[in-house]
Amino acid sequence: MKDLPLADLEVFAGVAELRNFRKAAALRGVSASSLSEAVRRLEAKLDTRLLNRTTRSVTPTDAGQRLLERLAPMLADIAGAMEEAKSSDTSPAGRLRLNVPSVVAREILPAIVIPFLKAYPGILLEVEGRDTFMDVFAAGFDAGIRYDESLDLDMIAIPIGPRTQRFCAAASPDYLARRGVPQHPRDLAEHAGIRHRFESGRLSAWEFERDGDVIRVSPPETLIANTIELELSAARGGLGIIATFEDFIRPHIESGELVEVLADWQQPFSGPYLYYPSRRHMPAPLRAFVDWVKAKGAERPQD
Repeated sequence: MKDLPLADLEVFAGVAELRNFRKAAALRGVSASSLSEAVRRLEAKLDTRLLNRTTRSVTPTDAGQRLLERLAPMLADIAGAMEEAKSSDTSPAGRLRLNVPSVVAREILPAIVIPFLKAYPGILLEVEGRDTFMDVFAAGFDAGIRYDESLDLDMIAIPIGPRTQRFCAAASPDYLARRGVPQHPRDLAEHAGIRHRFESGRLSAWEFERDGDVIRVSPPETLIANTIELELSAARGGLGIIATFEDFIRPHIESGELVEVLADWQQPFSGPYLYYPSRRHMPAPLRAFVDWVKAKGAERPQD
């Protein structure tokens, strides 16, 4: 099979990862029919069906999935090697795609990516803020950022941003004057909660910890939303108690609009990690970003 065309293998991998001929064609700037012909050519060469096609979906067959799993790192190595060769005498250039939690996109990345992009004007950074677990590499991202996520053995994870963070519960002075200040997490059962619904549809319980005692509470909801801006506005307006990242709440506590409650029940947790596949060759934009994050981490005082 040494005469298998690399171009057809790349087409197959692109279509299989996106599971859509039109999207893959749009990324390449070609027609969907040309990609379909390339896949048919490859299937004929292998005498094996690689993709199941219907009018609504494209999914890899078992053979196609096995081929994709072997091809993806090889093609990434080839692309990385070409990027390294292309940028060996020039500043790194190209697209860098990151999948990150919304709190990271809002509170952590700006201080990192703004000076990074000024230092590397040839890099186009694309950031997607998502609060749900997904296979970021199958979706075409170069790297992801997560909190204490269980990573596969072929992943590399490096610290990015603050090394400790914490959650915080708070309410407006007006609300606490009317409803009282909770002294224990169990008191929240008698309060109105401003809750966050994740993209998965999950409505997580609030978790509190002190001296090894962990308590999970789901207070009665007065508002459920999926945007932190609305949730914070509701809390400032006296509708109830909000519990979320301290990064979101701290400015409003400092302004006096919100008052923290149950502070001794909120323990710090480890900050986020940038993770990416362990490969010999990395795309030049990702290599530049990894080196930048490592350098800034080394400059940061230890917690």
